[in-house]
Amino acid sequence: MKNIKYALLAAVLVGFTACKNEDDFIDAPEPEVILPTLTAGSADFSNYVAIGASFTAGYTDSGLFIAGQEDSFPNTLAKQFANAGGGTFTQPLMNDNYGGLIAGGSPIFHPLTGERLFAERLVFGGAGPVPLQSVNPAAMSTTDFVLNNPTGPFNNLGVPGAKSYHLLAPGFGSLSNFPAAANPYAIRLTGLTPNASILDLAVDQAPTFFTLSEIGGNDVLGYAVSGGDGSDLITPLPTFDGALNAMVAMLTANGTNSVKGVVGNVPNITSLAHFTTVTYNVIPLDNPTTTAVNAAYAPYNAGIQGAFAYLVSVNAISQEDADAEIAKRTITFRAASDNSIVIMDENLTDLTGLNSQLVSMRQATAADMFVLPSKNIIGTEAVAGNPLTVYGVAVPLEDKWVLLPEEQEEIATAITNYNNSIKTVTDANPNLALVDLNSILAEASTVGVTFDGYDLNTELVFGGLVSLDGVHLTSRGYALMANAFLDAIDTDFGSNFRASGNVAKAGDYGVNHSPLLP
Repeated sequence: MKNIKYALLAAVLVGFTACKNEDDFIDAPEPEVILPTLTAGSADFSNYVAIGASFTAGYTDSGLFIAGQEDSFPNTLAKQFANAGGGTFTQPLMNDNYGGLIAGGSPIFHPLTGERLFAERLVFGGAGPVPLQSVNPAAMSTTDFVLNNPTGPFNNLGVPGAKSYHLLAPGFGSLSNFPAAANPYAIRLTGLTPNASILDLAVDQAPTFFTLSEIGGNDVLGYAVSGGDGSDLITPLPTFDGALNAMVAMLTANGTNSVKGVVGNVPNITSLAHFTTVTYNVIPLDNPTTTAVNAAYAPYNAGIQGAFAYLVSVNAISQEDADAEIAKRTITFRAASDNSIVIMDENLTDLTGLNSQLVSMRQATAADMFVLPSKNIIGTEAVAGNPLTVYGVAVPLEDKWVLLPEEQEEIATAITNYNNSIKTVTDANPNLALVDLNSILAEASTVGVTFDGYDLNTELVFGGLVSLDGVHLTSRGYALMANAFLDAIDTDFGSNFRASGNVAKAGDYGVNHSPLLP
């Protein structure tokens, strides 16, 4: 028995010693995943042309520059298409990474306001977006749309600022029409055919595949960023429909060949950071200031009450409606950090005929939206050194700084109508696929989206999806957009970009560009 005991002990020790070999502690390698070979399905990517506006061009951080263009969603698509028979994809690259434009060697200024137009891009200044030149004074655009335009043809025909009907307009890229009826980014595309439309430039290349994206975005964006003040109206639906149908008809008509394409619909732009960053209640007041401001508004409030009392007395309005109007228009402040901004509201009942001192102003509510540049004026003095002229307190904000609920509804209605038209067109044509950018942005602005382990949302600076201008996407955002197009191509045309691993990887695309880019 003794010998048996020692024999068992020796066996245990031998086994233990053998297990101490470090190789025994290394996990077995994961089995290699064999992905299927990429197939293009029924699509022909040999000559891909992208037509659209700023998203197509790769506009980001309030500028168009080389690094952003290289990460444009069409260029990202073209890299994947190259693995499935795609050809060369040429872009009208800017001269540098500064993001601005000049004309004849000089910057361009607005003739009325003196504001610099087509200025350099925005960068992160530590607390928020700041102009590039504020941290890199040497940065000055060398991209001159008068003196040094590139020559085409170009596969990327994205034109920042272009509305749907602009893409069909002859002379939109003609220098002789600037600034009245031409776009400098379009001027850089037309080369020796300045009167050719952007659509002409696309069709003349006989594309085998195309993307048509954010058509309709600028048709509402101009109205939105101007606060719906009437300076940039929403494009009427019949005009949009005419442009959309003309573009689809011409892009898909290529002899006997079956040209395929993907159309992206219009996102709800008011969910972007440009309209959600500045809140309605950002006015801080201490006790003495609160007392002074409320005393200044006391005659106004009394006038409102008197005006509606008169309207009730002549049976022009019910007492219930009068009380509601008085409550809406009475302006009061508290000693607190979250007082509501005073704004103009043209939708209020016009009382100026009753009393010339009464105007259509009220304090903002959560239903109002403020455009991002308003943060630079709220709380500042209209007259320097005069605290009685503070914007948002003593001086109401003009319509251009705020989107009222009625204006938001106009935008929402237009987007819905545009997207219905886009869906009707794509549903009727088996050679077209649809990317629902509206739903993607809706998800990003509510619960957020996950892209290769990165959580993205529409928050300014830190959300990862929207760039520093609050409207356009980051490089990672454009990569996400490109993958949505690839998924639609897989679904409708039988390719397998996703299954074969031929998609953009989030880690290859950043969310911020250095101010030191040359």
